[in-house]
Amino acid sequence: MNEFLYKDIKIGQTEEFTFEITKEKMKKFLEITEDVNPLHNDSSYAKQKGYEEVVVYGLLTTSALSTLAGVYLPGKYSLIHSIEISYAKPVFLSSSPLIIKGEVIEKDDRFSRISVKISIFDNQKRKVCRGIMKIGVTN
Repeated sequence: MNEFLYKDIKIGQTEEFTFEITKEKMKKFLEITEDVNPLHNDSSYAKQKGYEEVVVYGLLTTSALSTLAGVYLPGKYSLIHSIEISYAKPVFLSSSPLIIKGEVIEKDDRFSRISVKISIFDNQKRKVCRGIMKIGVTN
């Protein structure tokens, strides 16, 4: 776990890691959220709707953003204030592992807050999600 102090974080600083999407994580996400939408759970239905396989839950994909802030950038001293995300392409189990990348694009000294540009790529290096996180640095 990183422990970046606010004063040491630089504009342009990046962190990235891989995130594996598995059938087990899909099952656990279903149990937690009770989202029974067949697009995420029924391969026949997903294929009927024009997808190659079931579509991974969007919020399962972006749940890795908690890890980005809490473990990598800034790490231990993070407190997420907001996340704005856009889903560019559907994610499938065959898209895994995903690459989660964050880049510091702004620092707000009034609130000891950083803005992090987020990008999520599939295993073919296609961008599947993008957005901005505002993260307080609590040290």
